[in-house]
Amino acid sequence: MQLSPSAHADTFCRDNLPPPGQWPDLDLGLAGLSYPVRLNAADELLDATIAARGADRRCLLAPGETWTYGDLAARASQVARVLTEDLGLVPGNRVLLRGPNNPWLVACWFGVLKAGGVAVTTMPMLRTAELTTICDIARVSLALCDHRFTAELAAVPGARIVTFGADDAADLTALANRKPPGFGSVATAADDVAMIAFTSGTTGRPKATMHFHRDLLAVADTFSARVLRPGPDDLFAGSPPLAFTFGLGAVVLFPLRAGAASLLVEKATPAELADHIAAFGVTIVSTAPTAYRAMLAAGKADQLRGLRKPVSAGEHLPGPTWQAFYDATGVKIIDGIGSTEMLHIFIGSAGDEIRRGSTGKEVPGYRAAVLDAEGKLVPDGESGRLAVKGPTGCRYLNDPRQQAYVKDGWNITGDTYIRDADGYFWYQARSDDMIISGGYNIAGPEIEEVLLGHPDVAECGVVGIPDEARGQIVKAFVVLRAGMAGNDAKARELQDLVKGSIAPYKYPRSVEFVQTLPRTNTGKLQRFLLRLRNEDAGST
Repeated sequence: MQLSPSAHADTFCRDNLPPPGQWPDLDLGLAGLSYPVRLNAADELLDATIAARGADRRCLLAPGETWTYGDLAARASQVARVLTEDLGLVPGNRVLLRGPNNPWLVACWFGVLKAGGVAVTTMPMLRTAELTTICDIARVSLALCDHRFTAELAAVPGARIVTFGADDAADLTALANRKPPGFGSVATAADDVAMIAFTSGTTGRPKATMHFHRDLLAVADTFSARVLRPGPDDLFAGSPPLAFTFGLGAVVLFPLRAGAASLLVEKATPAELADHIAAFGVTIVSTAPTAYRAMLAAGKADQLRGLRKPVSAGEHLPGPTWQAFYDATGVKIIDGIGSTEMLHIFIGSAGDEIRRGSTGKEVPGYRAAVLDAEGKLVPDGESGRLAVKGPTGCRYLNDPRQQAYVKDGWNITGDTYIRDADGYFWYQARSDDMIISGGYNIAGPEIEEVLLGHPDVAECGVVGIPDEARGQIVKAFVVLRAGMAGNDAKARELQDLVKGSIAPYKYPRSVEFVQTLPRTNTGKLQRFLLRLRNEDAGST
């Protein structure tokens, strides 16, 4: 592995890359990708698009305002000037970004990249302890923060904060307005680190994943260009925040690489997102499976029929959800699996290649395989660990967990899958969520799909809980639709449904009716909290 000479004066990121022997196999040739040695992703996404399509095209939309490509380029350059001329940023410094999805957050992100900095975008809902950990791991030197979200960040020891969006002479927006718009972007290397993304994780210290400038283009030139196939007239939108790589790709990288536009929504319920989709004419949207179900439950099918490419990721898309959405709208949801470590989606299919219940085929440019515990390929039709390689891959920042994620050049995602003879990949469970009961391996999501087919079930989560006789038993946590009573009779009804639909040994021997399920900000079900809830209930 030979890296290009870095443009970073602050060499922290290069110094903390994994040792060469722990890298995954990185192969741009699989996708036919080729990038120059010197590459600044901000220039490729902004300046190159302007050169090809003009500065007056709409770029960023938000309720009440519209920025053209020229507007974004000018403001990003002004932010870069403030960073370098007023705040002393040197290439390679890490800059924390905090705020909801809005045009100024995007301008800050581009400004950091143009100045040669490393963007560390965080969710506005994080608390002081979480922000302190992120700043410690990434050795953050500066924070650009939406003026409405400073309280938790201000309590971080040593935090140097510049706000944006406030009516204040010291605010970044005011400082930027006093700068001329032109800025010569730092000539970073294609393999200089452009951003650090933190995994949400379930427990323990978060992992920092480092992504190069070329990586930002590679995900746009694979999944977006070859599966979504956007055009310059498309309008993207999505619910995930920019701090999640799913959201960064969906509302920044993909639209700008295609010369399209993006609708940025700071906060919206699924019903409100559906209204925005209809009002603005969104054609490509990215959100979680639960949001698609909630849109339908809110009676918003009419607002969704104009979509061209709805994308689902973050967790498995249940077959009943896919079918209900298609029946109501006539639009096929693209299921996909990606990871923070891989930056974006690496398995997913569109159009006539979609098979209900399957995640799809490999995104062109990526290779995926199902391996056993020894790292050998398992036959089609048998379950094993999902492994993937391609133009992006896992590079944790100084973290011994690198050796668990990368094995023999493969990125081991932590998911259990089956590959069929036609090359389609079928999700079984997170590897650590597999339930072993009485010697049987049971995938909770399979049971969830059956339960979701019951008209009274709004949501459900299935986990394994300890059992002296069987090791584990299957337990279902069920949220019923409004007005439905959760009682013993309903529990038996659901158990009988599972017994009659799939192998009887998979039925939930325990059913608990709950008001809500624990989910992340992107809608991912937190099964570990369901297991903890069961443990806490057993100890009282």
